[in-house]
Amino acid sequence: MKTLTIILARAGSKGLVGKNSLNVAGRPMLAWTLEHALGSRRAGRVVLSTDGDDLAEVGRSMGVEVVKRSTETAKDNATVDSAARHAVLAVEAQAGKPFEAVVILYGNIPVRPADLTDLAVAKLTETGCDSVQSVYPVEKMHPYWMKQLGGDTGDELLMYEPNDIYRRQDLPPVYMLNGGVIAVTRKSLFNVDPQRPHAFLGDNRKAIINKPDDVIDIDSRLDLRVAEAVLLERRKSSVA
Repeated sequence: MKTLTIILARAGSKGLVGKNSLNVAGRPMLAWTLEHALGSRRAGRVVLSTDGDDLAEVGRSMGVEVVKRSTETAKDNATVDSAARHAVLAVEAQAGKPFEAVVILYGNIPVRPADLTDLAVAKLTETGCDSVQSVYPVEKMHPYWMKQLGGDTGDELLMYEPNDIYRRQDLPPVYMLNGGVIAVTRKSLFNVDPQRPHAFLGDNRKAIINKPDDVIDIDSRLDLRVAEAVLLERRKSSVA
């Protein structure tokens, strides 16, 4: 399956300003995702989609070609799939032929399993599904243990999902997306339905299950510090 891997890294960020270029364990955050893509056997052609000159320079310094984001796909409200489609069309115009599969990686995730992209592309290829995403078990954050506030004063604790389960082992398995990887067929990616924002993922969607701490998505300073600690510990272990 002819694959294109697109790293998405916008210059703007409201939650954590300029997060894709922030230093994490001695290098720009984006560099960790670039390194992951370049080290993946099934990543195929790797490109960086960005609107930031400094981020583009990080990509070029690591030998990754850069696709300059259009104005529309660089806005705060631009969707992931629109940015990915823009990059696909730009690369295909140069290559002269279409890709069959597209991998989407976020530049603000410096920690993910080394084989995550390979596993996702393999599952996409071997199962014939429309898309593959990585997830993790929610465990103690299970919706059965979540609460709502209500009552006359608005502070009465109410069950979000009525149940009598009090042991974690008895909770039914529930999973959350962790953003580590999205692998999707080109056909699905270009299926745009304004009434269904996730139509680009297709109808047959598969999962790769990670452990809760396998992927760290950076949205806050705390996430940043945790990721840095993990990466520095990995570096220390590899040298020891």
